[in-house]
Amino acid sequence: MSTMLASQAVASDQCLPTQDGSNPCPVELHRPAHAPLSEMAKIGREIFHDPLFSGSGRLSCASCHSPKHHYGPSGAASVFLGGPTLASHGRRAIPSLTYLEHVPNFSIGPDNPESETAPVLASAAPDANRSPKNAAASPTISMVPQGGMFWDGRADTLQQQASGPLYDPAEMASTPEIAFHRLESTKYIQRLKALGGPATDTSPDLLLSEALFALARYQIEDPSFHAYDSKFDAWLEGKARFTPEESAGYRLFNDPTKGNCAACHLDRPLPGNLPPLLTDRQYEALGAPRNQALMGPYDTGHFDLGLCEVMPGGIETSSAYCGMFATPTLRNVAARKVFFHNGVFHDLHQVLDFYVLRDIHPERFYSRDAHGHLQVPDDIPPQYRSNLDRTDAPMDRKPDDPPALTPQERSQIIQFLKTLTDGWSPTRP
Repeated sequence: MSTMLASQAVASDQCLPTQDGSNPCPVELHRPAHAPLSEMAKIGREIFHDPLFSGSGRLSCASCHSPKHHYGPSGAASVFLGGPTLASHGRRAIPSLTYLEHVPNFSIGPDNPESETAPVLASAAPDANRSPKNAAASPTISMVPQGGMFWDGRADTLQQQASGPLYDPAEMASTPEIAFHRLESTKYIQRLKALGGPATDTSPDLLLSEALFALARYQIEDPSFHAYDSKFDAWLEGKARFTPEESAGYRLFNDPTKGNCAACHLDRPLPGNLPPLLTDRQYEALGAPRNQALMGPYDTGHFDLGLCEVMPGGIETSSAYCGMFATPTLRNVAARKVFFHNGVFHDLHQVLDFYVLRDIHPERFYSRDAHGHLQVPDDIPPQYRSNLDRTDAPMDRKPDDPPALTPQERSQIIQFLKTLTDGWSPTRP
């Protein structure tokens, strides 16, 4: 079988893990070429770790996006503390900065499983076992939001992404004026100006733009942001074997009647045998429970509407997308301790329980109103609750239905998810 055919048939019966856990249809993955960092990227690395630009002078990009934790949060706090005195709650959980190098711009267009990655990657490999998302919602072509960064897709580039937390009063709490004056005092300012050209001497906006561009180049060029060296990558190449539990989890992950995870977290090699991204870069309304731990900064009348939330640089969208949030990559998910946009869950067992039992036992997750009525879900206003995904397994159940996954099967999926962590080697699994 050719490598292209193998990449297209990974989920078929003949390409599921063998009895000894090996991949019967190995492919040769084509990873980004490693090269020394450019001078601009080296400056970006210094900026990434420099707390000087924050209003407090104590927060850097690396404070929230810890390199030791795959550029995600280092702890289990639902949100990070920031602001001028580091006493303000961030609005949402910290996303990872890994695997963003090919994110397409935000758009709303046809739900086409063969074109769910950035245009530069061409189309995704066909996926025979993929079940249509929200298929019951419309018999015609489904228009879906896709692309962009942050939980709500409001940034299209890594430069825009960097400016978001930098100028957010609850996060790094800086301003363009503060950032410019502090940039002028850094030890790398002359190197940056030399690369940016003479105009940076007279244009603060241009100088700041060059600094944000340097941050972007660092994230694009440094391979630690997109290592593609997990056990799963090695398994795809036939260089590793799954344990029995990992094999079982992989099957459940791809089974459209069981975990159905691959419907959104695409796990097939991309055209040209590029490593899979483990996300379709789209948005879903899953109805994550209200995080009661955040009720200090937000009163009970506040709802985070995701794609409909009014935030700086946000995009106005149809009410049909209210309550939707980005589908993150599952790469390194087992290394995280905070999940969903509001950080309501803190381990993968809680996450899998929610997916499987949300509609069977909603009382386990949702709160009641002042009259004792269960609010399902409790963090989406009633007028937008029809946006909730109720058509795709395992979230297609009703009370008293049997769950799509048993507790043992949920644990097996978690064992597979652990194979998605970067830095695997045969001697250090």
